[in-house]
Amino acid sequence: MAARHPHLPVMRVAEADILIVPGYKGSPENHWQTRWERKLSTARRVAQAEWTKPVREDWTQSIAAAVNASTRPVVIVAHSLGVAAAVQAIPGFQKPVSGAFFVAPPDVENSSIRPKHLMTFGPYPRDPLPFPSLLVASRNDMFSSFAAAEDIAGAWGSLFIDAGEAGHINADSGHGPWPEGLLTFGKFMSRLPAGS
Repeated sequence: MAARHPHLPVMRVAEADILIVPGYKGSPENHWQTRWERKLSTARRVAQAEWTKPVREDWTQSIAAAVNASTRPVVIVAHSLGVAAAVQAIPGFQKPVSGAFFVAPPDVENSSIRPKHLMTFGPYPRDPLPFPSLLVASRNDMFSSFAAAEDIAGAWGSLFIDAGEAGHINADSGHGPWPEGLLTFGKFMSRLPAGS
């Protein structure tokens, strides 16, 4: 992603609708997404009717509805299966998305990864995304190889961030507060043009 011109205004969190898109089973109280939702004044969670038995059509419709109901520029913050759902929801977006911050997307084409129903969210589209994006991946994520994450980031045109050996980048892997993630998100937001 190209650096912003220093004299152009940049987007601030208060000027955006930050859509928090959790993955399989949702994000519990101590998950970084839940913490960010409480911390960022314009953040709201995209609710799903069924967190433990995700249905692709239901999840993508919920995300598209949240995007289309937004009144400010939209920035998506998705984790795990939420990344897959957000990308599959793009055809239903009737409003432009300003950017997306993707963390630990699962490899939805690997049949050896459990739960098996993750594959119902694949295959990923491989066209460049119609908005700026950043993808954070771990080198020891049980839901995706590092190579698969790097490959899909390249296809989408996402800025790729190597998180090292960080597990699935969730509360279980010690990423409750995840201050490095919030710092990276702030830098990502500063590269988005105001009013985009």
